[in-house]
Amino acid sequence: MIIVNYYLHTASFSIIDSIFYATIIQKQGKYMCLFCKLVNKEIPSNVVLENDDFLAFHDINPKAPIHILVIPKKHVDSFDTVDPSIMGKMTEFIHELVREVHIEKTGYRVITNIGKNGGQEVGHLHFHILGGAKLKWGHFSDADPQGHF
Repeated sequence: MIIVNYYLHTASFSIIDSIFYATIIQKQGKYMCLFCKLVNKEIPSNVVLENDDFLAFHDINPKAPIHILVIPKKHVDSFDTVDPSIMGKMTEFIHELVREVHIEKTGYRVITNIGKNGGQEVGHLHFHILGGAKLKWGHFSDADPQGHF
C-alpha cells in the first residue's frame, strides 16, 4: 500500500499545487486518484453542489473570489479521454452551479488543463470555475507565444 500524507485543511497546501506528494493512492488493490477519494468522501471537501454524476467544491488555494472545481464522479483522466455525452451533462451542472453562486450574470471563466504542458496536475478531469471579480490574464506571462509561430 502506498502511504500518502495529505493535509486538506492547511492553507500551506493546495489540492492542485501539492497533489499531496502523489496523485494515486492504492486501496484494496485498486488505485484511486485524489479526486476519486474526494468523491468517495474519504477526504473532506467544501462541497458547493453535488448530484449523482458530478461534484463541485471550493478550491483550497483560490485564484479568484470564487474558485470552484467541478469533477465527474466517475473517473476520467482528462478532457482528451472524456465521452462527449458526459460533457453535455457537465455543462448543465456547471450552469446550475454558476446560478447557485450568483455569477451567471456578472461573468466567469471555465478552465480545464490537459496534460503536462497544459498544466494538468491531477489525473482526473476537472474544470476550474472562477468568478466574483474582473479576471486578469496574468498567469500566461511565462508563455512565449512568438516562439511557437
